Amino acid sequence: MKKILVKGPLFIIIAALLWSFDALLRRSLYTLPSSVIVFYEHLLGAIILLPLLARYIKEAKKMNRREWLSILVVSLFSGALGTIFYTKALGMVQYIQFSVVVLLQQLQPIWAIAAAAIILKEKISGKFIKWAILGIIAAYLISFRDLKINFVSGSGQITAAVLALMAGFVWAVSTSFSKVVLKKVSFLTATFLRFILAPVFAFLFILGEKQLPALTKINPQQWLMLLAITFSTGMVALVIYYYGLKKTPARVSTIAELVWPASAIFIDYFLYKSILSPTQILGVILLFIAIYHVSKFSK
Repeated sequence: MKKILVKGPLFIIIAALLWSFDALLRRSLYTLPSSVIVFYEHLLGAIILLPLLARYIKEAKKMNRREWLSILVVSLFSGALGTIFYTKALGMVQYIQFSVVVLLQQLQPIWAIAAAAIILKEKISGKFIKWAILGIIAAYLISFRDLKINFVSGSGQITAAVLALMAGFVWAVSTSFSKVVLKKVSFLTATFLRFILAPVFAFLFILGEKQLPALTKINPQQWLMLLAITFSTGMVALVIYYYGLKKTPARVSTIAELVWPASAIFIDYFLYKSILSPTQILGVILLFIAIYHVSKFSK
């Protein structure tokens, strides 16, 4: 059991913990269009990974048409669309982290498990489904304090919810497509390919939104924050995630990622003195029980 956790799900959990801080880092970027933020955070990541270009090219030559199509889908869906949806949702709720992180996680496991079965032909056993359902229930308990869902505070919050769910959907589907690529190349090569292609798609969104002038309106503080994102919740987190995903079935990975809403609760407590309710505490306990059991299916 310990060996399984170290080789796969543990790294997924570490990446999810890093992502929990992402909204906090993006607060100072609220004046920038979402597509511009996505463009630069991926471009910076690609530049940092460039020294290993020769290795990436050598490995990329092994990829067939299916794998190239998969990395294009991942770059568009997860790299560009998902992050743009996520960033826009954060802006609509004044970058209050927990309210959006909550929404991102609710249906993502269902979509990811379904995609793993369809795209990767992963076998879904009855025992796995049982623990997966427990994990999803736990996420609901953690996310909605005292089981109360509040959508009455304005249309902006409802729009943010829709954008967050859309981000969750494209990220969930991208997990399986990422696995297709990771079966052929290393986690570093997969990361580089995603980071070199995602800015292209983000740039197309910038053109479509007529935000080209915003590319030159980055102040020193915003550049520092973009670098901070790159070295934490962006490129570094993705490297860790892909390392874990390469050794973990997609259906297991999506449950391990439920650590994200759980850790968001604790961030809220330490930063904003938001105390956990009894149902949220129960959710955290059930979540880690679910993750413990689904990690057994990572062989």
